[in-house]
Amino acid sequence: MLLVIDIGNSTSDFGVFENENLITRFKIPTPRNKTADEIAGSINKGIPSHFSAVIISSVVPESNESFQKLSEKVFGLKPVFVDYTFDFNLKIKYNPPSELGIDRLIVAFAAVEKYGKPCIVCDFGTATTIDAVNKQGEYLGGAIAPGMSIFADALFQKTTKLPKVEIRKPETVIGNSTVGSMQSGIYFGYIGLTDGIIQRMIEELREKPKIIATGGLAGIIAESSELIEVVDETLMLEGLRLIYEKKKH
Repeated sequence: MLLVIDIGNSTSDFGVFENENLITRFKIPTPRNKTADEIAGSINKGIPSHFSAVIISSVVPESNESFQKLSEKVFGLKPVFVDYTFDFNLKIKYNPPSELGIDRLIVAFAAVEKYGKPCIVCDFGTATTIDAVNKQGEYLGGAIAPGMSIFADALFQKTTKLPKVEIRKPETVIGNSTVGSMQSGIYFGYIGLTDGIIQRMIEELREKPKIIATGGLAGIIAESSELIEVVDETLMLEGLRLIYEKKKH
C-alpha cells in the first residue's frame, strides 16, 4: 500500500492507495508547530501501519521535518518529497520554476494524465489557483486569488458591524438581510471571478481546454459555474500516486 500526504496551508490530506484504489482518506488541520509524535496522535487510528512507500507534497516547509520524522518513526520509511525537479512530462514555462507551488504542478500533471490536454485546472483551497496546460504539454502558469473563505473572513475582520457568515449558495442574488447580502456577494462574486479568469485563459490559449475543478470548495463553486466541466475532489492525491508510479518505473 502507498501513503500519500498533501500538506496544505490549512489542512493536511492523507490518502491510502492499494494499487490504483483509494481505500482510505482523511484530513487534519496542518500541524505547523507540532512534533512527529503529536502528529501521530492526531491521525486516524484506523490508518494501516504498513506501507511500501510514503510520498508527500508540501507547501508548508516548516512542517516538513516533522512529517519526515513521522514517516520514519511510525511507518519505518523515508518519505519522498515531491519538488519541481521531478519528471512531470510537462514543459514548465513558469519563471523561475523553483517558485512554483508544488501543489499547482501536481494537480496540473494529474489533470493532464486523467483528462488530457489542453486543460485548465482550478484548485479551490485556502488560496485559489487556476492554471493552464496547452495542447503541446506546456505548463504555462495561471492565476492565484484569495480563496472564498478568505473573502468571507476579510469582510468580518475588516469591518465593524458585519458578522462572520457561513459560506453557502444563497437562493437569490438579491439578499434581503445582511447575512444574505454578504453570502450573495461572497458566493456570486466568486463565481464571477472564477468564470471570468477561466474565460480569459481560454481566449489566450486559443484552443478548447477541458476545465477541471478540485479542492474543498470545488463542488459548491462548480454548481453555479458556466465553464467548469469536471469536479475531481481527489485529484491531488491521485497526482501523488501517479508520480510515485512514474518514479518507480
